[in-house]
Amino acid sequence: MKREYETGTEQDIVFFIGNEVEKTPAFGMKTLFVVGLQDPSIIKTNLEDCKHIFFGANHSYDPMSQGNAKNDYFEEWTKMIEYFLKDDYMCSLDIPINAAEEFLEDSLIEYDNFIPQLRIPLPYVNQWNYNTMLKIDDKDFKATNPGVWCHSLHDLLDREKFTDWNKYGLDKVIK
Repeated sequence: MKREYETGTEQDIVFFIGNEVEKTPAFGMKTLFVVGLQDPSIIKTNLEDCKHIFFGANHSYDPMSQGNAKNDYFEEWTKMIEYFLKDDYMCSLDIPINAAEEFLEDSLIEYDNFIPQLRIPLPYVNQWNYNTMLKIDDKDFKATNPGVWCHSLHDLLDREKFTDWNKYGLDKVIK
């Protein structure tokens, strides 16, 4: 995800601090945003007084692009995040939908202070007509879920759940 920062290039940004603007259980909390895999001791030095850590910022968590190294990748991210979950920080991870099933095998899902955030890109959302439905399905008929859930896309676009792009530019980059 391309972000606009006053200083540096996107590739230079590893940590930034701001309030959580997305409508999650951590909404409004002072948050340290972490891009990519980082050493927990370095993360800890940048926490300031944050109680929430958002891992995988700028779409930096992408296990499915790792090929055969995928298991090592999951393990490294788990160790990094678990370090802070065990220390009672609230932690979020931005998870691409193509990694959802494999992620359920990870231990992070067991923590009450962990917020898995499934990222489902849906371009041009406002061009879909009023009758459009979003279906939460299964990987096959009667495979893992008790059924399917259908939600009106129009109802999901509730203003109370919306975060405008301009809310993302208020973070402070940490050098």
